[in-house]
Amino acid sequence: MSQQNPNRSCHHPSMARREALQIGSIGLLGMGINHLVGLRQAESADSSMPAGKAKSCIFIFLSGGLAQHESFDMKPNAPETVRGEFKPISTRTPGLQICEHLPMLAQRSEHWALCRSLTHGSNEHSAGHHMILTGHSQLPPGFKPNEPSRIDRPSIAAIAGRAKTSSNNLPPAVVLPERLVHNSGRVIPGQDAGEMGPQHDPWMIDASPFHTKSYGAFPTYSFDHQERGNPETRVFQAPQLSLPQGLGMREVTGRLELLETLQNQRRSLNDFAETRQFDRLRQGAIDLLTDSSVHHALDVTHADEKSLDRYGRNSFGWSLLMARRLISTGVNLVQVNLGNDETWDTHGNAFPHLKNKLFPPTDRAVSALLDDLQSTGELDDTLIVMASEFGRTPQISLLEKHYELPGRDHWGAVQSVWFAGGGVRGGNVIGASDDQGGYPREQPVTPENFAATIYQALGIPATAVWRDAQDRPHQIYHGQPIPGLT
Repeated sequence: MSQQNPNRSCHHPSMARREALQIGSIGLLGMGINHLVGLRQAESADSSMPAGKAKSCIFIFLSGGLAQHESFDMKPNAPETVRGEFKPISTRTPGLQICEHLPMLAQRSEHWALCRSLTHGSNEHSAGHHMILTGHSQLPPGFKPNEPSRIDRPSIAAIAGRAKTSSNNLPPAVVLPERLVHNSGRVIPGQDAGEMGPQHDPWMIDASPFHTKSYGAFPTYSFDHQERGNPETRVFQAPQLSLPQGLGMREVTGRLELLETLQNQRRSLNDFAETRQFDRLRQGAIDLLTDSSVHHALDVTHADEKSLDRYGRNSFGWSLLMARRLISTGVNLVQVNLGNDETWDTHGNAFPHLKNKLFPPTDRAVSALLDDLQSTGELDDTLIVMASEFGRTPQISLLEKHYELPGRDHWGAVQSVWFAGGGVRGGNVIGASDDQGGYPREQPVTPENFAATIYQALGIPATAVWRDAQDRPHQIYHGQPIPGLT
C-alpha cells in the first residue's frame, strides 16, 4: 500500500483518535455506514402500473415449519392419525375455522386471510428457508445448505431494502430479533443479500442471543423440544448496541446512564459534523445511533404496562411490538423471526408444545399487532404476512429415540400462509389442500408468488430490476402476486 503524501493540497480535516473511532465505527445493532450508502432505486419500464396499497410490510417468519393441521388448515374429518389432537373453532367469518388454541386470532378474522396452498419441492430446512426467504423455488447452482453464500439469491428483505427508501435515515429493511442459527451453530442460508453483495444485507437487530436448547417465547414460554431438562435462561436485550471502541456496555451501569451517554455523544458528534462539514451519510449514521424515535422503537422491554400486557412480556411480544414501532418510524419492511431456528420444528411432543408454549404467545402478540394498527388506521398501509419454510406431514409419527410424544415431519408440498392488512380482504381463503392436508387441491402457489405479493404491496413495479457490480440487470419479480387476496 502506498503511503500518503503529506503535501497533498486536498486533505480531510484532522480529528482526534476518539472522534475518528466514533465516526468511523459508529453503528446501531451492528449496522455500518455501508448500509446507508446510495441505495439504487429499482427501475421500471412501466410507470403506469398501479402502486400497492401498503407503505410497509411486517414479515413474520416461523422458522422450523408450522403444522398446517394444527393451525390454519385443520382436517377434523380425516383419520385420527392425520387430524391430530386439536379441535377446530369457528372464527367471526362464517364457515372459516382454525385451531382452538388460536382464539384471539379467531375473533379477528375480518382482518386477515389465508392461503392454504403454498407449495415447493423441498423437505430440508436450509433449502426451505432459502426458498421462502428469497422467493425462489429453485436453489442456485452450488447452493451450500450449511452456510450462507454470495451465490445465494437475495432475501425478500434485501430486495425490499434495495428497492425502497425509508425516512429518517433508517434502513428500509430490518430483521429481528435474531439471526437464524441451527443448534449446531451453522447460520441458515437465505437471510442475507446473497449475490447482491454484503453492502445490501438487511439490518440485523440482534436482541436475542443464540442458544442451542432454548426455544420459544422466552422467558415465559421457553422450552426444549426433547425436554432434556429446564432450558437455560436467555435475556432479550433491546436495544443491544454495537458501540465504538471505548464505549462498551460494560462501561455503563444502567439504561438511564446509557441513554445519557448517547445523548451527550450525539451533541458532541453533531457539533463536530457541522464544524467539519461531514458528508450527509455520516451525519445520517450519527442520527441513527442516537435518534430518540429509534431508541423508543427498540426499547420495548420498558414499554408501558398496557402495551406489555397486550403483546406479552416475552420475546414474541417484544419482537412484534418492536416491529410495529419501527414501521411507524419509517422502516419499509421488518422481518420478525418468531423463535430461533427449529422453534416450530415439532417432530415430537408437538401437541403440548404447540398448545402450551407456541400458540399462546403467538396468538396474543399477533392479535395485539392487528389491534394496534387497526386503531391507528395503519393496517390499510401495512401488509402483515406469516409463513414458515414448509408445512408438516399429514401422517403423525413418533421418533421414540428422541421424543416421548408424537409430532409431524417436514413437508414442503403444502403449507398455510396468513395475510392481513395492506388491502388484503379479510375472512378470505385462497387455495385449498386435499382431504389429508398433504398437497394443494386448488390454486397452488409458489414462493415466487409469495414474494411477488409482498413486492406488489410495497409498490415495487413488476418490471423493476436490481443491478449487480457489472451493471447487469436482475429481475425482482419471478412470478405473479397471489390472486384473490385483495
